[in-house]
Amino acid sequence: MFSKVNSVGLRGMEGYCVSVEVDAGEGLPGVTMVGVLSSEVREAQDRVRTALKNSGYHFRPQKVTVNLSPADIRKGGTGFDFPIAVGMLCAYGRLNHRDLEGDVLMGELGLNGELKPIRGILSLVGKAREAGFCRCFLPVENVREGRAIEGIQIVGIKSLKEMAELMGSPEGIRVETKKEEGEEEEEALYGVDYREVQGQLLMRRATEVAVAGYHNLLYIGPAGTGKTMIAERIPTIMPSCTREECLEISKIYSVCGLLPKEGRLMRRRPFRQPHHSITSTALSGGGKNPVPGEMSLASGGVLFLDEFPEFSRRSIEMMRQPLESRRVVLSRVSGRYEFPADFMLVAAMNPCECGYYPDRNRCRCTQQQVRRYLGRISKPILDRMDICVEASPIGFEELKSSEPQESSRDIRTRVENARGIQSDRFKGEGICFNSEMKGEQIRRYCELKKEDEQFFQKVYRNMNLSARAYGRILKVSRTIADLAGEEHIGHEHLCEAISYRSLEDKYWNS
Repeated sequence: MFSKVNSVGLRGMEGYCVSVEVDAGEGLPGVTMVGVLSSEVREAQDRVRTALKNSGYHFRPQKVTVNLSPADIRKGGTGFDFPIAVGMLCAYGRLNHRDLEGDVLMGELGLNGELKPIRGILSLVGKAREAGFCRCFLPVENVREGRAIEGIQIVGIKSLKEMAELMGSPEGIRVETKKEEGEEEEEALYGVDYREVQGQLLMRRATEVAVAGYHNLLYIGPAGTGKTMIAERIPTIMPSCTREECLEISKIYSVCGLLPKEGRLMRRRPFRQPHHSITSTALSGGGKNPVPGEMSLASGGVLFLDEFPEFSRRSIEMMRQPLESRRVVLSRVSGRYEFPADFMLVAAMNPCECGYYPDRNRCRCTQQQVRRYLGRISKPILDRMDICVEASPIGFEELKSSEPQESSRDIRTRVENARGIQSDRFKGEGICFNSEMKGEQIRRYCELKKEDEQFFQKVYRNMNLSARAYGRILKVSRTIADLAGEEHIGHEHLCEAISYRSLEDKYWNS
């Protein structure tokens, strides 16, 4: 007897529809599975047979053929266990597969017949809704996550036996729609605040400008000057996530199996801080079955690279394209995979191996050692850092000062106002931030007064700036003007933006 059950597979970040076809007929007893399957999918036949037996279902020996269509896409993961088991029950006449024509099933089976949660539910349920399915049967642990996708009914299933009982009496199917108590959206709490940071007003100001325009930021200075402390508090001054951003961020974490307990959506801005020993594949994403890397996990938030020159040259240089295109594209024999990489890059570094250059009273590095250390950061990467700010040593008086520092909430208010100006400016243009402006938009929104243009021309020649650096200075100037609530870029805004590029001359061109 033939049966067909609908399911959804995961390929990269996106789901794809799969028809699980099962035929039980005459022939040498056994189970044959076809359809370009990975090892974990092939192992499903053993899990399914044992789960069926332990759920109380015993069948006469027959030749069972299971086909996962389309056959030209390699299937991976354990989410096909559940639909294969239900398909076998239908093929043996225990259930009617026509009752499931508008439904989609997914989940991993334990040997006792219980359903176990799987990864990537947001992508899978989203694809099911897009394909026109009206109902989705999921493991109960995935229900909360699945409910985040509107427009499709979610049914939580605990075991294979429960599924069979529900199909025998469809009136008992309970569709999960209402939010449970305590599931209301709560304000994201980070546990840190800028009021805890003493001194470093220049770094705080540069950080505020960077967050307001979503600019890349580089801190350079001796160890122990607060670079990491300030960077870790950046998410606290970023605007709260919208529902769309929550879903997009949660989708990435769901695929990687990193969602918070019980399938709660991500409410906080990501702050990823990989160790400098990270491989280029872990940073960009990939693997046998490609999954997102750190650049994608930081999407919508901050990717913080501490001890920047200590990262491998390959890892640093491979960020060039994602920093421009805001996505990671991987081409493999099995296909093309695209992952989001819309992050704010924040890096911190010492000026030399001992950390005290250019203070020759304390620095013991030779000029050649300094050049070699700084040379680990290439000119193309430096060009992509919109703001470079120096972290100066903090005096004892600043540390002991009892003067209250500005809180993250106050800074976030100014950032939100600047972001609101940008949102109105770029309405209908497909971008949201000043940092995303291209050539024509820069000419339109970053127009300078004649005297400022002449001044900038001299600076451009004297500092030997690249065309990319020229555009980034103008974009940072636009952000500074937005923070000040000014319609046009003034001389003071331009000068501040230029000052954020001056450290390149001090350290790399000296």
